[in-house]
Amino acid sequence: MRPRHLSRRVLLVGGAAALTACSSTGPPQPSVQASDSPETTLLKDLIAEKERTIALYSSLISGGAQKLAPFRDRHQAHVNELRKYVTVASAPPATAASTAASTPAPAPKPSLSRLRDLERKAAALRIRQLDRVSPGVAQLIASIGACEAAHALALPRSL
Repeated sequence: MRPRHLSRRVLLVGGAAALTACSSTGPPQPSVQASDSPETTLLKDLIAEKERTIALYSSLISGGAQKLAPFRDRHQAHVNELRKYVTVASAPPATAASTAASTPAPAPKPSLSRLRDLERKAAALRIRQLDRVSPGVAQLIASIGACEAAHALALPRSL
């Protein structure tokens, strides 16, 4: 039996078909990052909110209101606990446009009445957040809300 030789025409057609098949798929597309679950999104928002609250307390503390340090420290403990439930992926490098768009507006001057109001509103918000999370996270958020409600009552009337 004699080996069969492929004709030039068969090789050209086969090569063209192979090239067409290869080029139609193109390079692999980057995988799309899975979006966060509603619970993870809520936790990230809660962490960001708590960090803003900590910044307000820190601003007053740096101005001499040392008696507010325990309040701020409890908020920091909340953030530390919340972070245990959120895995943070590395963020893509910021571009000049995204940095300018994410720059927050200057916050109003911190005061005790502003902190008291912030604590009261935060505690009320926690109740509405409980139905969207797992039981363990719901317990944590409820505890944070109870602490915020206590802060609203325990904050001193003056410094």
